[in-house]
Amino acid sequence: MLFALICHDKPDHVHVRMENRPAHVEHLKSLGDTLFAAGPLLADDNETMIGSLVVIEADTKADVETFATSDPYAVAGLFESVTITPWKKVLP
Repeated sequence: MLFALICHDKPDHVHVRMENRPAHVEHLKSLGDTLFAAGPLLADDNETMIGSLVVIEADTKADVETFATSDPYAVAGLFESVTITPWKKVLP
């Protein structure tokens, strides 16, 4: 099953994001073929990163929760909120 992991950064924490980005990317790569899609959420200026959207194939929501809590961004205290929800790909 696919799960959407939607994370919103704390205000004024771009520096935390940038400091931890290389480790975060490696963490995502560790998912291998179970990583469906990943990328930053952007502010209205279409440039400033304000969060993350990750779609992961996993057996359970608990598996995604474990992955999310070990993300270097989460460990560094970047996120104001984290939502994990089942997601169904329909198109294309």
